[in-house]
Amino acid sequence: MHRFISLLLTLSVICSMFYPTYVNAEDNNKSIAQSAPSAILMEKNSGMTLFEKEADKELPPASMTKIMTLLLIMEELDKGTLSLDETIRVSEYAASMGGSQIFLEEGEEMSVDDLLKGVAVASGNDASVALAERIAGSEKEFVKMMNDKVKELGLKNTHFENPTGLPADNHYSTANDMAVMARELLLHEDITNYTSIYDDYLRKGKENEFWLVNTNKLIKSYPGMDGLKTGFTKKAKYCLTATAKKDDLHMIAVVMGAEKPIERNAAITSLLDYGFGQYEGERLHSKDDILHQITNPRGTPHTLPLKPEKDVVVLKRKNEPKGNYTTSVTMNEAVELPIKKGDHLGWLTVSNGKEEISKVRLEAAEPMNKANLLELWERSFRNLAGFEKF
Repeated sequence: MHRFISLLLTLSVICSMFYPTYVNAEDNNKSIAQSAPSAILMEKNSGMTLFEKEADKELPPASMTKIMTLLLIMEELDKGTLSLDETIRVSEYAASMGGSQIFLEEGEEMSVDDLLKGVAVASGNDASVALAERIAGSEKEFVKMMNDKVKELGLKNTHFENPTGLPADNHYSTANDMAVMARELLLHEDITNYTSIYDDYLRKGKENEFWLVNTNKLIKSYPGMDGLKTGFTKKAKYCLTATAKKDDLHMIAVVMGAEKPIERNAAITSLLDYGFGQYEGERLHSKDDILHQITNPRGTPHTLPLKPEKDVVVLKRKNEPKGNYTTSVTMNEAVELPIKKGDHLGWLTVSNGKEEISKVRLEAAEPMNKANLLELWERSFRNLAGFEKF
């Protein structure tokens, strides 16, 4: 009997030499996000998920809700329908918000720049509602915009009832969905100019001067930390979506439902340390590289360069060899004029051998408008004369 058991053990050891063992990070290192009921680690540029723990569990996100609020604000700024130097008059309703606030008063006027700072740094509920009312006309309409964006991003486990994260029935999200929202927000690179601020002042030099201190204390202590949003209510407990950048990696770590701030911060730190310690990025293209161009004989200009929406980065474990990466471009079927700068016109697909590992949107590097009759006539004449193709 002893000889039989010894033989089995010997065979099992020999077999293990020939068949690799694939271990999930959660199983491999129990100390990662140990105190967090729900957590995820995602890399922004590649979109790869490096660790998850109950990441699809629906939970109250508290003030992490403001990641979506900030995303819609940044989109309006990019479209030019909102400007940083615009002054907004605060409504009675916005000024009445409880919880975290910058103590806006009814009728007070404040710039979009300062209100944005109030949301990103101090998690001001009053500032969030003031901006929501300016963008959509009412909080209710802004919440509709939030949930429309949820659908656009393909998120299945998120629904919002307000732009602040104050407790409300049917207001929920997940660690995975928060990471996707954070990734989308980080595409607006100016946002980290706000979320990375540790402290600042509003109404500087006035009697009602207000000291802003970032609710994310890791901004000051974790190298490369540049955001993004904390959250706390009695039901949600302590939450944090944190972002940190090192070399070509931009990590997004989400923790939901921690019992104490120290446990939340420890969980975030363990996630980020794991990501930066185990993985490295290889940049294939910069977000400023021209990767493709389209021509349209009715457009002006008639040639339009396309750039990736972000740096094209692939991830690998530090102890693994580099992959055999190839890229291919796929264009959208129909492109209507006019085209605005930043419009999504196609995809860049990154493959490692036969395996597709990443897809990045290709965007218009500049606008293309409809050519007027004079331009079309001139092009036709030049074409007939043999001067140029269009």
